[in-house]
Amino acid sequence: MKVPASFRKLPFAHRGLHDVTDGRPENSRAAIRAAIAAGYGIEIDLQLSADGAAMVFHDYGLERLTGVSGSVRLRSRADLAAIPLRGGAETIPDLAEALELIAGQVPLLIELKDQDGGMGPDTGALEQATAEALSEYRGDVAMMSFNPHSVAKMAALRPDLPRGLVTSAYRREDWPLPQATRDRLREVPDYDRVDACFISHEADDLSRSRVRELKEQGAFVCCWTIRSAEEERKARQIADNVTFEGYLPALDA
Repeated sequence: MKVPASFRKLPFAHRGLHDVTDGRPENSRAAIRAAIAAGYGIEIDLQLSADGAAMVFHDYGLERLTGVSGSVRLRSRADLAAIPLRGGAETIPDLAEALELIAGQVPLLIELKDQDGGMGPDTGALEQATAEALSEYRGDVAMMSFNPHSVAKMAALRPDLPRGLVTSAYRREDWPLPQATRDRLREVPDYDRVDACFISHEADDLSRSRVRELKEQGAFVCCWTIRSAEEERKARQIADNVTFEGYLPALDA
């Protein structure tokens, strides 16, 4: 399995082409529309609602991105759909709405956030909701997660869907996980087990030997998160594509 050809052509707007100063919060409908209008691919995040809906939202808590507090997974889809996002005039969309907006116009990269809490095997509900929402989608799309168990679950639910692992240096200050877990995930040991075809790696760690090894074995390598043309230039010495925010990459890179 390979990523669609479009994944090599268009940089991916991180959480959509967001800019709160222009009324486009991250992972919002406005950010999705802006990315489509500019001709970029789109990367979005998914969290699970209390009633099993895949919601387009990055954080586990609501505080940073909305005016309310609490956990996303403790509120229903309807409740979440009524909560305004900071910096715009919109509320939280679900995956079905995002797919209807994108409608295959540009490639879509979906990240399923870890629902286990420790990158473990307690997964299933978000993956099921994602698979159901994608059941009739015909655009170029791939899914990924930091949690390899989530990727394995998607492989079982949608074996036809390109899938990858989000990978990282797993520095202690960034990841409140046991050292053994961080040490294991850092080496991307599950790539073959989950039948992945790509990774999206932390940009400042692209020189890691394991990244080069996977690329030599045929893996498509994307990276996160690029914030300037100079960062992009350096990243593309290794990465096949970038996920970006805060600037506008050239479309003929």
